[in-house]
Amino acid sequence: MIKLTKFNSEDKKGEFILNAEIIETIEQTPDTVVTLINGKKLIVEESMEEVVRQVMTYRRALHKF
Repeated sequence: MIKLTKFNSEDKKGEFILNAEIIETIEQTPDTVVTLINGKKLIVEESMEEVVRQVMTYRRALHKF
């Protein structure tokens, strides 16, 4: 699971947790668009590089155990 922020969110209420396993693609268009395996698209505040970093950290943590 990774923590992201909805685009144009002015406070922490825009934060949400996303299951990293359901991400299909991440694009920078210039906003960061995360496409899920069900086709739903989410626009987030984090950069594409930050989302990728969080996903990699999440997956590394899974393999530690």
